[in-house]
Order: sequence, then structure tokens, then C-alpha cells
Amino acid sequence: MVHSAIHEDTARDGRSDAVADDAVMSMADFHSWFNARARVNSFQVDRIPFADLSGWDFEPDTGNLVHASGRFFSVEGLRVRTDRPWVGEWAQPIIVQPEIGVLGILVKRFDGVPHCLMQAKMEPGNINGLQISPTVQATRSNYMKVHGGAATKYLEYFRPGSRGRVLFDGLQSEQGSWFLHKRNRNIVVETDDDVALDEDFCWLTLDQIRRLLRLDHMVNMDSRTVLACVPPALARPDDRTDGDGSFVEAVHRSLSGRGRSVHDPGHILSWLTEVRARQELVQRRVPLKEIAEDGWRLGHDVIDHRDGKYFDVVAVAVEASNREVTAWTQPLVAPRQSGLLALLVKRIGGTLHALVQARSDAGTLNIAELTATVHCQPGNYADAPAEYRPPYLDYALAAPTGRVRLDVVHSEEGGRFYHAQNRYLVIEVEDGFAPDPDDRFLWTTLSQLMSLLSHSNYLTVELRSLMAGMRSF
Repeated sequence: MVHSAIHEDTARDGRSDAVADDAVMSMADFHSWFNARARVNSFQVDRIPFADLSGWDFEPDTGNLVHASGRFFSVEGLRVRTDRPWVGEWAQPIIVQPEIGVLGILVKRFDGVPHCLMQAKMEPGNINGLQISPTVQATRSNYMKVHGGAATKYLEYFRPGSRGRVLFDGLQSEQGSWFLHKRNRNIVVETDDDVALDEDFCWLTLDQIRRLLRLDHMVNMDSRTVLACVPPALARPDDRTDGDGSFVEAVHRSLSGRGRSVHDPGHILSWLTEVRARQELVQRRVPLKEIAEDGWRLGHDVIDHRDGKYFDVVAVAVEASNREVTAWTQPLVAPRQSGLLALLVKRIGGTLHALVQARSDAGTLNIAELTATVHCQPGNYADAPAEYRPPYLDYALAAPTGRVRLDVVHSEEGGRFYHAQNRYLVIEVEDGFAPDPDDRFLWTTLSQLMSLLSHSNYLTVELRSLMAGMRSF
């Protein structure tokens, strides 16, 4: 099946496409360039039986799906025990990828205006082929050229000894539902060098990227997580408000730390530590073939659950003319349905706060991380007793249109997941909503969430995507 990445010029956010005085290219020129990259490059992804995987095989003793090199990643079994009141124990396939990759954005100022070097990159699991990716998006196996292919472009700016100025550098977690303890290095580097521009890359201002963040399936997950970490002083001056009391102004004030917060930083850290201390999360890696006892079917072309829920593991053959290796095969995790990430926000004492929850997933490294108010695949709860449905899920699904401030569908990591997508919502609730939430939820300001990004394993990748979205206003 051939995927198209063509985005019509009319499918935008309604703002002017005239070239800004401070931008290297106009939005109209960007869309023309992006569509041209889709036409020039050829992409094809086909589902195949596991037996047709090249370099991948099921281990005879464990049934684990592994690469012959011992690198990249493996698909293994995981048994999980928690103290959740509904389905507290289960087993599942899990991606084990202990190596830490690099997700890096290179920044350069043109006429004093910061621009980010972004690429149009194909990933096998992307719904639409091409999406906007960071300057560098590479696993350690890839940039060490275990695949025998070409070198990773611009990697030198993110290696020790680079002449660039590091603006952010931290380890951040990835999807705990499908990865075991997975982290990547998120790094932003500014350079003064004259950078040779490859044809699959372009310079975009942060304002232009904000526009693209409001389009479905345009800015990939790896870009969103790094963009969430961009220092606020670089991303937007603190004076970008006009005192009109609008939601946009409320977002900017909350991001910049102006206004009073319900809880001080010490309380937030203590609350999360308390959750981590009392929450039970026991993880035990087991042979993949063992999870057949728990309803997982190990077929010739799919690993799936007998209930038709959760996700599958599939195999694909890939051809991509602009990748370091132009043809390969690999396994992918394929969710059975779309997810929902809804962040409920309200103004408390005039300051915008977000209602976040402390959540544990099967593969979470540090017991629990902060995530959106609602974080689930709704279909998984279709047969759950009413008292065990995720809090605020039904409110988010039925939220009045007039209270929805952001509604966009983003793809998740296309290098490991096949057609994984989540609907991201920001909903401004009424003043009296959840004044005293239960002990796994807390009201925080946006600047408090931003401050936690300087540490590892505090915000889930899904919440970081929402933070990137909030910074798009």
C-alpha cells in the first residue's frame, strides 16, 4: 500500500500564508516544498507474514522476536501486577529497547529570529507517509550504522565537541503502554554555523511550527516531545499578551509563570513522590510464548488478543527512497483503536491551571508519571463497570464545542507503531469543576509543568504532546 503525504493548501489553520518578515520561507512555500518531497520520494509499506522478516526471528526457547544483530529492539512478554481495582494483573507483548536514541532540533537565527531545522521524514507506521520530524531522529543502532546504511545527517551538531550551544538536554520517557522503560535523549542546540541545507530539510520559525501543530498528522511525535522542551525564552517572549483576558492570553501567562498557583513546587513533587511510594507496579519480563496463557494468540502474520482489544504485533516490508537504508523489514505494534488524551484546564484565581493525573503504565520506569486528565483508549473500557471507567472520560467525550480549545489528531511514533493515533483535546471547564479532585489528580500551572521537563520521567510523552499544543496558541 502506498501512502500519500500530500496536504492541500486549503487544509490549514485559517491564518495568512503571506511570508512573514522574519521567516526564511512562507507557509505557502512550506506546503509546496512538503508536497514536492512526497512526490519526489517513493514510499511503500506492506504487511507481510513474520516468516518473511529479514534479519528478525522468533527465538526457539523464548519465542521472543529479536534481530539477528542483537540490536535495535525486541518484542518480549511482560507480566504486570498493580493495585488497580479493575484488571489489576495482566500479561502483554512489550517492546524492549534499552538503547537511548537522539531526538534533536538544531536552531539557527536568521536576522535575529530563531529557526528550527526540520525534516520531512517517512516512517513505516505513519498514516500519511511523510511527517515533520526533528533535525535528528535516530536510535543508537541507526546512528552507529548497524543497518549498514548511510550516516545520519546533522548528527555532528548533537555529539560531544560540537560548537553549538546546548539550550536543552534531557532524557524523556516514551509510551509506557508499549515500551518497557524506554527513554530518548531530547536535545535542542543552537549554532552560528553556515549549515548546508539538505533537500529533505527546511528552516521554520517557531510560530510556523505552531501553525503546523494544529494540523492533523503533520508534526510527528518525536518533534512534539522536543518542541515541548524548547526553553520558553526562545519560544515566545513574555510580553506576547495584550491584557484582553482571552484564553490565548491566559495560556501565555500560565506558561510564563505569571499569576498565582494553587500548589507550590514542593507540594507537587511531594504529591507525586507519595503516589509513587504507595502505588504498586511489579513488572516481570517473561518469554513471549508464555503470554499465550493470557489470551494472546501467536499467529503467522499477527500477534493479537482474543478479545479483539488493545493492540496487535505485525510485520511490514518497507521501501523508502530517502532513508539511510532504502528497503527493510521489521515488526510494529498496531493499536486496535485510537486513543484519547484530554487535558482539562480552568482559571483559578485568574491563573490557568491544568488537571493532571499520576499514571502508571505497564512499562513505566519510575512507577508513575504525570499525564493528561484523560489518557486511554476508550474502547478498552466499553465493558467496564461504570465505577471503573476513567475519571472525566465521559465528560471529555461529551464536552460542549464551545469549551474545546484544541482538537487535533496526531500520529504516534511511526518507527515502532503502525497507524497509531491519538485525539488530543484541551477543554476549558467551568469555575466549579473538580475543586477537590481525588488523590491521583492535581491542578498545576503550565509553567510548573514546564519546570518539570528539566528532569527525566516526570511528564509522559502524551502530556508533552499536549504541552507542545498549548504552546501553539
